[in-house]
Amino acid sequence: MSAPAAAPTARDRRRWAQYLVNERAEARVYRELAARREGEEREILTALADAEGRHEAHWLELLGGEPRRLPQPDFGTRSLGWMARRFGSIFVLALAQNAEGRSPYDEEPFATSRMAADEKIHHEVVRGLAARGRRRLSGTFRAAVFGANDGLVSNLALVMGIGATGVAPQFVLFSGIAGLLAGALSMGAGEFVSVRSQRELLEATEPSGYADAALPHLDIDANELALVYRTRGMPEAEALERARRVVAAASAEESQSTYTGPVAVVDHHDVVGSAWGAALSSFLFFASGAIIPVLPWIFGLSGLAAIVLALVLVGIALLSTGAMVGLLSGGPPLRRALRQLAIGFGAAAVTYVLGLLFGVSMG
Repeated sequence: MSAPAAAPTARDRRRWAQYLVNERAEARVYRELAARREGEEREILTALADAEGRHEAHWLELLGGEPRRLPQPDFGTRSLGWMARRFGSIFVLALAQNAEGRSPYDEEPFATSRMAADEKIHHEVVRGLAARGRRRLSGTFRAAVFGANDGLVSNLALVMGIGATGVAPQFVLFSGIAGLLAGALSMGAGEFVSVRSQRELLEATEPSGYADAALPHLDIDANELALVYRTRGMPEAEALERARRVVAAASAEESQSTYTGPVAVVDHHDVVGSAWGAALSSFLFFASGAIIPVLPWIFGLSGLAAIVLALVLVGIALLSTGAMVGLLSGGPPLRRALRQLAIGFGAAAVTYVLGLLFGVSMG
């Protein structure tokens, strides 16, 4: 829509000036991100910065030129700029995606319909760029967050339950360390078996060279090699033609003593990674989370003070990991953080109540 004909008020002009500085700041964010990228991603980010420049020109025109005094960009945009200069990471793109989704231009009477449409498209463009980064780090990030959260929640629940029974602080500390080691070893062993089993499964499903030596001796017109290709999903006619070509090539190569067989060895390391590496990372991720609830007892606290400090430390960690998951998934960081906190504290509350009941019954 076109700008209304009504004379602008001083409040309108202040709002335009805020839009102006925000658009400039967002353009700088995209250019700083583009400087850290190459190829297509750099071109896309530069195009986004140019689009923000068009929006900036609109507000400059309404203001009648550069104002003598301009406000600061809003806090979210300044934070984006700070992160872009220092990190240039997937977190910046995730924040930029959320920022584009909160554009005020749908409700702004002095913004054109084209500008409002631009912001919606920008949201999808940034979302696509962020998705590339999410795919690149999804495996490692998933293992880190899930491992650390498992350690946080399980060991917090353990020490809360043990502590509620009224046992000596040394016993709570021992239980926490035992829970850390047991959980981390279980996670590491489970990840090792999982990755090793996946590698073996993939190797078992790949074509083998078991029959390669027999290929030169097959009848080019009547052989079962076509059946092998059909079991791999190839249509009958295509499988038969492929079998004939392979047998003919194998016979020709054998006559020249150069036959090496058609099957190549497939390395699955890039697909599933190292079993030992996965086991070690799972061990460390779990241990890094599980050590936090035990810290108060490690430093000599006991009783209610230790429990409260453990809750505070774990709460901060749960809020942080939840917010990171929210950012990277494009969801609301606060909602994800609070959900993570509720799950962790809910589990701890259950074991604490059970510990109280057990302590009373034993008393």
